[in-house]
Amino acid sequence: MSPAGSGPAENIGILTDDLARRLTPLTFSDPVTHVYNPIVYARSGYDRYVACFGNSAKKVLLIGMNPGPFGMAQTGVPFGDVEMVKDWMGITASVSQPDHPHPKRPVDGFSCARREVSGRRLWEWAKQRFGPAEAFFDHFFVLNYCPLVFMEASGRNRTPDRLPAAEKKALFSICDAVLRQSVFIYRPRWVVGIGAFAEKRAAVAMDGADVKIGRISHPSPANPKANLGWAAVVERELAELGIDLYPKK
Repeated sequence: MSPAGSGPAENIGILTDDLARRLTPLTFSDPVTHVYNPIVYARSGYDRYVACFGNSAKKVLLIGMNPGPFGMAQTGVPFGDVEMVKDWMGITASVSQPDHPHPKRPVDGFSCARREVSGRRLWEWAKQRFGPAEAFFDHFFVLNYCPLVFMEASGRNRTPDRLPAAEKKALFSICDAVLRQSVFIYRPRWVVGIGAFAEKRAAVAMDGADVKIGRISHPSPANPKANLGWAAVVERELAELGIDLYPKK
């Protein structure tokens, strides 16, 4: 069952409170030296995102892996490139600091001047395809499977799939349960992983549930396919899955 509450946004807020509590005791070993949890220190941005765009049932949930250092780590919004969040979504919020900031990965919040390439590509596609943010979010919502950012001493990002087995087991059991609850809240027809990792975790979390699972290519610059025109790629992939993109703007 989903958490008690009057609507999806309130239910997601309750679920996020529980997620933050359950993640707090987890520890991570070398080479991870710093862990950021933006659903704690950037919670106001996340709450505004959910309140503005996540308070209704959705046809498609798009699921990312975890935050990027210049996206959700700064704004609290999944794939939260600062410029797109401010200018297209119309969201700004106060952001505090993680418990142990990495000197090479400062959190400047909505003042961050760095672009988050994956987020810029995702949201620019949504803007070009649907126009106003509200038109996209009428049908879609975007969440991250894991809300934590993992960094090595050098400042290099370390993705959750590269954690030791025992650490992954503890983390994934929590995130699987929260993803499943999120799907119960939003009641989508489709859960689509942005990349292979998210698709795999969605399949595990939703095993036996009446929901379709799919995948689109990740917009990261580390993905060669994305660098050749991600918008065209994702249009084709969604069409191949049989997902109606609805009337164009």
